[in-house]
Amino acid sequence: MLVGWAVLTTFPLLWAVLSAFKDDNEILTSAWSLPSKLRWENWGRAWTEANIGRYFLNTAIVVAGALVLTMLLGAMAAYVLARYTFRGSRLVYFLFVGGMMFPVFLSLVPLFFVVKNLGLLSTHLGLILVYTAYSLPFTVFFLTAFFRTLPTEVAEAAMVDGCSHWGLFFRIMLPMARPGLISVGIFNLLAHWNQYVLPIVLMQGEGAERRWVLTQGLTALTINQGYAGDYSALFAGMAIAMLPVLILYLVFQRQVQSGLTAGHLK
Repeated sequence: MLVGWAVLTTFPLLWAVLSAFKDDNEILTSAWSLPSKLRWENWGRAWTEANIGRYFLNTAIVVAGALVLTMLLGAMAAYVLARYTFRGSRLVYFLFVGGMMFPVFLSLVPLFFVVKNLGLLSTHLGLILVYTAYSLPFTVFFLTAFFRTLPTEVAEAAMVDGCSHWGLFFRIMLPMARPGLISVGIFNLLAHWNQYVLPIVLMQGEGAERRWVLTQGLTALTINQGYAGDYSALFAGMAIAMLPVLILYLVFQRQVQSGLTAGHLK
C-alpha cells in the first residue's frame, strides 16, 4: 500500500518535470514517453517571457517575510503558554486553537476592507501580515506541545546561573526546540508558497500584476499558454514553482520526522 501511494504521489510530479523538457508536439503525441532531448529553452522562456522569474521573486519575498514573523511570534507565544502559568493562559491558548477552525473564506470580505483601509492592498507587506496572522494558530498549537516536552532542569539551571528570561528563550530553549521549529516551519512554508485565495483577493488593482505571486502567475500562464498552445512553457513554469519546496522538504525530511515524533517520545 505504501509503494502504491508513493507511485501515485511521485508519478504526476515526475511527469510534469519530464514534460517541461519536451516540445509541444511531444507533449501532445507522446505524453508518456521520455523527452528526445533536454530542452532548457522551455525553462528560460517560462522564466522570462511568462514572467515566472518575477512571480518567483515576489513569492520568495512574501514567504520569507511571513515565515520569519510567524516563527518568531509563534515561538514566543507558544513558549510563554507552555512554560509560564498566569491568569487567562488557558483562554489565550484556546483562542489560538479556535483560530485553526475558522475558515478563511468567511473573512475574505471584511479582510479585504481592513487591508484596504490600512493602505496595504496590493502590497507585499499586506500579504506578509495576513499570512502571518493565519499561520499563527497552527504554529502556536504545534510549538506549545513541543515546548512542554523540553526538560525543565535545563531551564532551572540556566536561571540559577543568572540567565534572563530573554536569554533563556533565545539561547537555551530555541536551540533545543530546533526539530519542532523546522517541522512547523516546513509546513508553514508549504502553506504560504501554495496560497492562492488570499493573493487573489488582496493583490488586485492597477499595476498589481507586477506584484503577483507564483500561484497567480501560474493561473495566468495556464490561461495564456493554453490559448497560445505553448504547453512546454506551461509545464516548465509548473516545475519551477514546485521544485524548490520539494527539494527543501527532501533536505529536511529527517528533521521534520523527528520534530513530529519528539512530542510523543520520552
